[in-house]
Amino acid sequence: MSDEAGIENLSHDEIVESMLVSARSIIRTCMEIRNHEDVVIITDTHTSEIGRSLYEAAAEVTDRVLLMMIPPAFKPGNEPPAPVGDLMRKARVVLIATKESLTHTKARINASKTGVRIASMPGISKEMFITGGITADYNALQIEISGMNNIFRRRREVHVTSPSGTDVKFTTGSRWILEDNGICNRPGQVTNLPAGRIFTMPKEGSMNGKIVFDGSWEGELITKPVEMTIMEGRVTEISGYDNVEKIIESFNIPPHSKRILDLQLNKTVAEFGFGMNSRAKVVGNVLEDQVVRGNAYFSFGDNTALGGNSNTGIQKRGVIVKSTVLLENVDLVLDGKIVGRRRK
Repeated sequence: MSDEAGIENLSHDEIVESMLVSARSIIRTCMEIRNHEDVVIITDTHTSEIGRSLYEAAAEVTDRVLLMMIPPAFKPGNEPPAPVGDLMRKARVVLIATKESLTHTKARINASKTGVRIASMPGISKEMFITGGITADYNALQIEISGMNNIFRRRREVHVTSPSGTDVKFTTGSRWILEDNGICNRPGQVTNLPAGRIFTMPKEGSMNGKIVFDGSWEGELITKPVEMTIMEGRVTEISGYDNVEKIIESFNIPPHSKRILDLQLNKTVAEFGFGMNSRAKVVGNVLEDQVVRGNAYFSFGDNTALGGNSNTGIQKRGVIVKSTVLLENVDLVLDGKIVGRRRK
């Protein structure tokens, strides 16, 4: 989807003003930037207009703001230039709007260790920035997500289905994460934007059934469903009609850790979650797609961030639309509608 799709009827001035509205929401609501805080904004040639909007919105709040444009990274995880990393560590707030993610770089990790608040928007487009999940009411989203906390306690058995054929069951292996709400106001906190999802780690070896992806896979829209058979927590078979060969090959990438030689770890179901963001749409961007309200996603590979043992350094994820998610006697999602209440 092009950056202009969905905003082609807006004039240049209207686009600029709409981008500034979204940028103000990030500066004032998501990051709660104060007038004494040093802010560093990082962008590249693909996202320079978004970077400019963030700069202008931040400059309304503080005069301690710096906008930097870096060369586009060839792949996620490439380190930014050394001077950029140095400035990131010395800031109070860092906003990253780049084509590829800097979340897993040493520069970001080192900045977080010094207490910097960081929001990352990899792959963000103008259309996403103006009409997508970025435009959500994040204060309301935080209240809604935190208000569901009680229903997750002492319930571990999950059943996920979808109209396209998904039918899979598993036991949770960690707590449900309710902090992905877009509010990033604590020292050292990191968030991706757009935000708005609830997720957990399936207990290793517990998942069985089939998952049928009909939304997107790794940021590419799926036009014909792709089915994965899951046995004891790992993918055992992949079939379908849309980029199947490419998806199969993605599971054969050697893990980043030289200590891990088992390619089967790439097929571990690492994470499950469902979206809560009513402004997000499936557009072919991983961050946007996974937070679409009522859709569900599964990720595969590395689950160490949630306490698992699959240390591959690689994670792939896909989205299913109009999911139904049952948590024992609680209806979390029914046919793509958030319910969050005990079954009668």
